[in-house]
Order: sequence, then structure tokens, then C-alpha cells
Amino acid sequence: MKITDWAVIFVLIVAPIFWLNGQRVENLREVNRLETRYTAAMRTAVQDAAVALNRNELQQFESGYGSEKWMRADKEQALAALLRSLYLNFGVADDPVGQHALLGYIPAVVVMDYDGYFLYSADAERNTDTYAYHWSDKKNYTYSDVDGNSIALTLDRKVTAYDAAADRWVSGLQSEIKSEVSIPLLQSDEEFEAVRRATIVRLIEEDLARTIRLHNLLAEKRGVHYTFTLPVIPQEDWNNTLNDVGILVFLQGIPVGNLHYNNYAIGGGRLDRTPTILGAVDPSTGMKYFYRESCSKARELGYREEEIFSGEREAAGNGYYPLDCRTSGP
Repeated sequence: MKITDWAVIFVLIVAPIFWLNGQRVENLREVNRLETRYTAAMRTAVQDAAVALNRNELQQFESGYGSEKWMRADKEQALAALLRSLYLNFGVADDPVGQHALLGYIPAVVVMDYDGYFLYSADAERNTDTYAYHWSDKKNYTYSDVDGNSIALTLDRKVTAYDAAADRWVSGLQSEIKSEVSIPLLQSDEEFEAVRRATIVRLIEEDLARTIRLHNLLAEKRGVHYTFTLPVIPQEDWNNTLNDVGILVFLQGIPVGNLHYNNYAIGGGRLDRTPTILGAVDPSTGMKYFYRESCSKARELGYREEEIFSGEREAAGNGYYPLDCRTSGP
């Protein structure tokens, strides 16, 4: 055979391989693009939901009332913000059918409150082939031991405990009530903290596993051929989650090329509050000063408080001078 004949044969063999590789590279690019887009959409939605968690109309429901981690988590408002953001970013804001389809890829939403959690998931309607999404009742963070002791846990060290030996309930910070009870777990600060975190994680993960198994049954009835599973959440993410009230969302099974998107996002609901800046006047000189609300020196000097500002720059812009709370003079 001539060299040209061999060249033609080589091209006929190699060309399809190059074409297939090109298609595979293009498919991987599309998968990466979609995964990046979906991850950004989910994280944005979770951030919006986390902010909505702590919007309360009454002061007694705000963060810091009795505990820096206590607040009333508004799960309905958070869910509305989450779905509104997801619908917008997935292009189904005005498409009820598309919204229903997108919900099918969300096996669970968890709102972690101060003393328990809520789980939003699909549930089969009684005596029908349809299903609807519902919030579960609040499920408390509870721990019990073989001696019959029971402890209701929170996101900090406040507990409500039943001492089986004394047959009585006590409530307060673990470090303060441990001398009043015979419950072994409360005697060690380090052990209590480790068990508290592990217990909360275990309760949520076990409930999520059951919920996702149920979601698989419902998805099968809808013709969705995808097995939803509980992703492995790193301990670091759990540690960050258990620091404050927050929300955990799963988004799974969306086709991306020949693969499926499977991810989760976590958002904290407590906002870091900036210190209040007070503007006051020295009655003896008429000079105007600003300082933080915690400044004890201002109270000793008897300054007359006249205005409240959101920041030091705003106070300075209104003619007030900073008060040095560390010295004996202004």
C-alpha cells in the first residue's frame, strides 16, 4: 500500500477519536459551568434565607435576649426568602410548573433553632398519590443516658436536665448547675461540650437520612430515576453551623451533562451587631462628644445624651468629637 493509503486509514481511525474527545471536553466544560452556576444560586439563596431568619418585629425576640445565641428563628420567612431567590436564579420566578419541578430536587431544608430544629420536606398526602411539603414540629436537642437522666440541650451551655436519682428538674448553665445534680455528663465541661455537639449532629443526620429515604420513594412515583443520598458534611461545617441559629439546604439530582448535581449549603442566622454610638453634650462647656454605649466614664462625667448614631463616622459628621474612655479627661 502507498503511504497516502496509510495516511487515509490513519485519519479514518484517529478522527473519530479526536471528535469524541472534543465532545467529552465540551461536555465537561458544560458540567463545570452548570455546577458553578447552581452552587452560586444555592449559596445566594441560603444567605438570603439566613438573613431572613432573624427579622423580628418585637425586641424580646431579637438575638441576645438572655443568651448571645438565642433568637426566634422565623422559619417561614427564611423559607420564603430561600425559594424566592432560588426561583429567580433558576429562571422559574413566574413559572409555577418549573417551581414545582425545582422543589422536587430539594429533599430537605433544616432550620436549626436555639433549642431544637425544624425540618421542611415532602410528605405523601393521605389516601392520594400526591404529596405536599410541610414543616415538622420542632424537634428538641435531647440527650439521655442509661441511668434515666435526660438533658434538653441548646446551642450554648444552657440546659434543662432531669436528675433521675433526685427525681427533679433543674435548668441553667451547665457550669452553674453541675454541683446541684448527679448527672455524670454535666460534671465535665470538656466532655459536655463534645457530647452536646455530637448529639445535635447525630439527631439532625438521623432525621435527614429518614427524610431523604422517604423523598426517594416519592421521587420514584414521579418518575425521577435518581437516588437521593445524605452528603457527607465535614465536621468543620458542622462546627460552624452549631455556633448559631442557621439553615441547611440540600439540592440534589439536577441533570448536568451526563451527571447529576449534588450539593448542600449552610447559612448562619445571627447577625453581628455593631455597638451603639451615643452623642452627648458636656453641660459645663457645651462640647459635643461621641462614645460607645459601654463607656462608663461618660456616665461618671454626667454628660447629657442627646443622639444615637449607627457608627462613629456618622457621629463625627454631626459635629461630635470622640471621647477617650481610657483616660481621666476628655
